[in-house]
Amino acid sequence: MTVRRSIRRPYRCGVGTGRVIVYGLGAIGGALAAHLCEAGAEVAGVARGAHLEKIRADGLRLLTPVREATVRFPVADDPAAFRPGADDIVLLAVKSQDTAAALAALAATGRDAAVACFQNGVANERAAARYFERVYGAVVMCPATHLEPGVVAVHSAGVPALFDVGRFPAGVDDTAEALTAALAGAGFDARAVPDVMRWKHTKLLLNLGNAAEALTGVNAREGRLAARAREEGAACLEAAGIPYASADEDRARRGDKLADLRPAGGQRHVGSSTWQSLARGTGSVEADFLNGEIVLLGRLSGVPTPVNALLQRLAAEFAAAGREPGTLPEEEILGRLPGGPPGEG
Repeated sequence: MTVRRSIRRPYRCGVGTGRVIVYGLGAIGGALAAHLCEAGAEVAGVARGAHLEKIRADGLRLLTPVREATVRFPVADDPAAFRPGADDIVLLAVKSQDTAAALAALAATGRDAAVACFQNGVANERAAARYFERVYGAVVMCPATHLEPGVVAVHSAGVPALFDVGRFPAGVDDTAEALTAALAGAGFDARAVPDVMRWKHTKLLLNLGNAAEALTGVNAREGRLAARAREEGAACLEAAGIPYASADEDRARRGDKLADLRPAGGQRHVGSSTWQSLARGTGSVEADFLNGEIVLLGRLSGVPTPVNALLQRLAAEFAAAGREPGTLPEEEILGRLPGGPPGEG
């Protein structure tokens, strides 16, 4: 039986003494805002377009496999509306290609707030540290969907998400501990880690399959194209001397906690954030900060990255042309690589 409820919460959540300002209310940011709001946080949100207007008018609707809820909190299209201060923490949840504009807008309001990057990629924390002293990385493992204004769906029937949080570039402090406690209190599996960027580089390797999936279909994450992209990624990280958590460590962290994925409000989990960006026709994807990060490292370290370079370029072309996800056969992409598709033997 689906439970429906509408929630208004004015209370604070114990992350410092201030507010949690979620900048970007898509699949991840919306899931964060909704669960934290339900748990009693003083939440504010920054969004844009039809999504902002729908939330402002009707609240943010959260769908899960077992319930539905509508949460209401202040929203605006500019963080200046909230004047973030030293007691506040900003959860940055925009796509990586939107980070520069978001940080500029946020810094224009003041530079005293803590900023935690709940984003894919590994460049956001460094960008935030140009403006803000207290910056935190967060590894995001959250099977969520945002395809409709005002609605986010979280598909795990168990814990809704796993989050690893730590100070950038390394360490754990009181804010990291308070944030993970607030996330745990909202129902997430959250932990504070002193080497958050090591874990984020492991997530980067996994995310190299996002473009392959978005271009060719959901099964491509485990296909030859994604595997070759990850091989290039690991070679680049090793050449650059960048540590990352092993596959065994990653499996141990995840376990089967997110294994039970189900439809939420009739919506099934349809794919990665890159797939969803193409499906919504946003005009941009974050491949430049996923596959493109490996291409950059390859150019700096002299490691060839033809697979990631091709995936990066094709994903950008799909976004610019408004092409539907999953419409380019994997074999066609493999055939464009130097030497053509590899043999099976």
